[in-house]
Amino acid sequence: MARRAFDIAVAASVLALTAPLIAIAIIAIRLESRGSPIYRQRRVGLDGREFDVLKLRTMVDGAEHLGAGMAVDAGDARITRVGALLRRTSIDELPNLVNVLRGEMAIVGPRPTLPAQVAQYTERERGRLAIRPGITGWAQVNGRASLPWAQRIELDLWYIERRSWRLDLQILWRSARMVVGGDGLYKGETGGWNAR
Repeated sequence: MARRAFDIAVAASVLALTAPLIAIAIIAIRLESRGSPIYRQRRVGLDGREFDVLKLRTMVDGAEHLGAGMAVDAGDARITRVGALLRRTSIDELPNLVNVLRGEMAIVGPRPTLPAQVAQYTERERGRLAIRPGITGWAQVNGRASLPWAQRIELDLWYIERRSWRLDLQILWRSARMVVGGDGLYKGETGGWNAR
């Protein structure tokens, strides 16, 4: 109950503070390219329940059906100019706060993954679904998208086993530093997920 109250308070406060910024971003997205400024993608959350994660669109409309599909790396031609800025500053993730208010996500936890990825989890890896997925998490602050997929899962499982308020505050502090530095945004040579 305390964690849920914390999530609601933080999500509501940050959404209220950043509403003008989100509105400006939506206008900029609309001016640069056609399509909805809000991108929805099916993800898997607590206990395997699916939901639509919300983000500001940073790529051309229908990008998942073009080029490398779901894989995104630095210099991807599908990323718009506005989108590159939104990704660099993590502003594109702000609509995730709506998912938090809905109870689909938490502020801190493993990032929600695609149904195709969850379908390949081992029984042990399904432990990643034991808590609500988060906007940021232990794997996020230890390499983000640049980490090999298996390592990301292991870091998330480590977090779940040792979850505490102190660790969450550490993650939030390190997340703020990463947003400023823009580290680990893209998979590079070592990150990303491959179907088994």
